[in-house]
Amino acid sequence: MTNRFTEAMNSRVLLFDGATGTNLQQQNLTADDFGGKHLEGCNEYLCISKPDAVRRVHYDFLNAGADIIETNSFGSTSIVLAEYDIADMSYELSFLSAKIARQCADEFSTPERPRFVAGSMGPGTKLPSLGHITYQGIEESYYLAAKGLIDGGSDVLCIETCQDMLQVKAAITGAERAVAEWKESSTIDWRNHLIPFIVSVTIETTGTMLMGTEIASALTSLEPYQSVYVVGMNCATGPKEMEENVRYLCHNSPKPVFLMPNAGLPENVGGVAHYHLTPEEMLKWMQRYVTEFGVGIIGGCCGTTHQHIKALADWLAVHNNQAQRTWEYTPSVSSIYTSVAMRVDPAPLLVGERCNANGSKRFRELLLAEDYDSMVNMAKEQIREGAHVLDVCVAYVGRDEERDMIEVIKRFNTQVTLPLMIDSTEVNVIEVALQHYGGRAIINSINFEDGTEKADKILHLAKKYGASVVALSIDEEGQAYSFQKKIDIALRIRNHAVDVHGLREDDLIFDALTFPLGSGQEDLRDSGMNTINAIREIKRLMPRAKTILGLSNCSFGLKAHTRHVLNSVFLHYAIEAGLDMAIVHASKIMPLYKIDERGRELCRQLIFDERKWEDVAV
Repeated sequence: MTNRFTEAMNSRVLLFDGATGTNLQQQNLTADDFGGKHLEGCNEYLCISKPDAVRRVHYDFLNAGADIIETNSFGSTSIVLAEYDIADMSYELSFLSAKIARQCADEFSTPERPRFVAGSMGPGTKLPSLGHITYQGIEESYYLAAKGLIDGGSDVLCIETCQDMLQVKAAITGAERAVAEWKESSTIDWRNHLIPFIVSVTIETTGTMLMGTEIASALTSLEPYQSVYVVGMNCATGPKEMEENVRYLCHNSPKPVFLMPNAGLPENVGGVAHYHLTPEEMLKWMQRYVTEFGVGIIGGCCGTTHQHIKALADWLAVHNNQAQRTWEYTPSVSSIYTSVAMRVDPAPLLVGERCNANGSKRFRELLLAEDYDSMVNMAKEQIREGAHVLDVCVAYVGRDEERDMIEVIKRFNTQVTLPLMIDSTEVNVIEVALQHYGGRAIINSINFEDGTEKADKILHLAKKYGASVVALSIDEEGQAYSFQKKIDIALRIRNHAVDVHGLREDDLIFDALTFPLGSGQEDLRDSGMNTINAIREIKRLMPRAKTILGLSNCSFGLKAHTRHVLNSVFLHYAIEAGLDMAIVHASKIMPLYKIDERGRELCRQLIFDERKWEDVAV
C-alpha cells in the first residue's frame, strides 16, 4: 500500500525540519506563555496557551524548505505529562499539535510538492528494561498519543530519540493499535489508510544506546515490523560522531535510513547547552551521507535552526535523486546488546540447551531454589562454550511458569548478551516473556497438533512482537516420521504463517524432528535419513526459511560417550544437507577428526539405515 508520503519517500530524498525545542527557546517565552509557573517548560501545552509560538516554528522551517514538519508533541505521552499533573491531556495535546502542523503544512503544499506532518513521540522518562514501568503501561501511553496525532492529521508517526529497545517495541505496539482502530472506524482520506512509522534510536558518544544496545541489535529488533517503514538515528551527537553507525545502517537496513543529528556536540555555557555546528558544516556531512552512504531522509535535531534546514534544502533542490541500494539484509535475532545472524558460516548456529528446567537438572535445581544470579551465570557459561543463542524454558510441575519466566527474562534481558529462544507451550507465558525482552527473540515453538487454533495465537504474538518462530513437523495425525509427511507439514505451516498472519518466510525456522536412533524400534530405522533428506528439501522449497534440530534426541537412551559421538556425526550430515541451527550442549559436540574411523562409520550406517546385524559398540 502507498500514499503520497511513501511515494515521495521512494522518489527523492526528503527533508525534515530542525529542533522544535531550540526554536521555541529562541522566542524567549515566559511562564505566562506556558500557562503558568507550574507548566513552564511543558512545550506541548503551548498548543493551548500560545499556539502562535508553535506556528512560528513550523512556518520558519517550511519557508526554509522542509518537506516534513514534526508536531509539537515530543512529550505528549501521559508518562511525561504526568510530571506536570496533566496526564489526562495526552490525546488533546497530541491532537492539537497535529492539527496546528497540518494547517501549516497545507498552506505550503502544492500538487507538485506536498508538505507532510510527522507525529512526534519521544522516549518518555521511564525505561522498562530497568523496571521503571511495565510494557503495558508504555503501550497504553503511546496508544493515546498516537490516536491524537492520527486524528489531528499526521501523515507519519515518528517514534524518536529511543533509548531502550523494550520501550520502542511497546511504543510500536501502542501506535499499531491506534492505527488499526483508525482504519476500522474512518473513511479513506488522503493517507489511503496508511500511517507509516519512522523509528529513530539515539546512539550516545559511547557508541551504543543508553541501555548498551549496538546499532546492529537495534536494527534487528526493528526490521521485522511492517509498520516501521524507516529506521534511523537522531539526537545525542553531531553528524561526525554518527559516521560508523550510519555506515552500518546504510549497508544493512532493508528499509530507508533516516538521519537527524544535532548541530554538533553541546557545550555548556552558563548552564545552557550551546551548539556550534554551522549550517555549512552540517551540509558537508549530510551531503556525504546522502551521496556516498544512501541516507534517504535527513533533518536536524537539537541546536538546528531554519538556517541549517535552508542550507540542506537549497542543496536538495539540485541533488534530488534517491540513492540506489542493492544489498540485502540478513535476517537476525538479537539481545538488547548484540545481533546474531540466523545463518552463520560455518554452520550451524548453536542454541544452548542448558537453561531448560526439563533438560538440565542443575538449571531445575537453581529454579527451585530461585537462585537467579546462578541461573544468569549458567547462561554466561554457555556463551563461553560457544553458543550463539540460548533456549530458556522454566516449565516445571507445581510451579507458576508465568511468574518464573518473568523473573528469569527480566534478568536475562539486561545481563545476558546473547539472543534468547523463548521455550514454552503456554501462550500467556510466551507473551509475558516477549513483553520483558527488548531484543528480537525466537519462539519455540508452534505445530498443528490441535489444528491451527493454538498456532494462530502464537503466530499472532510473533507478528506483534517481531519474533522469529520455530515450526515443528507435527499435525493432527501426530509427529511426522516419513520424508513426505515432514515436507507436507512444513509447507502447510509456511503457507498459513505467511498468507494468514503476514509473517515472512525469513521469520520461520523449521524443525523436521529427530528421533532416537538407538532404540531398536523398527519404525524408526529410517528416521535419521528422512530427517536429513527433509532438511535438504525444505531448504530447496523455502530458501529464505531456516532449519533447526533438537540434536540430542537422535541419541536418546545411549551412554554419554556414545551420545556425544552420534550427535556429532548426525550434525555433520545435517549441516551438509543445509541445517542452519542446532539446539545442543555446545561443549559436547566433537569435531569429526577426533572420532575414530570405525566410530564414524558405525554412526553413518545407523543414520542412513545401513546397519548390519552384529554385536558392535562405538
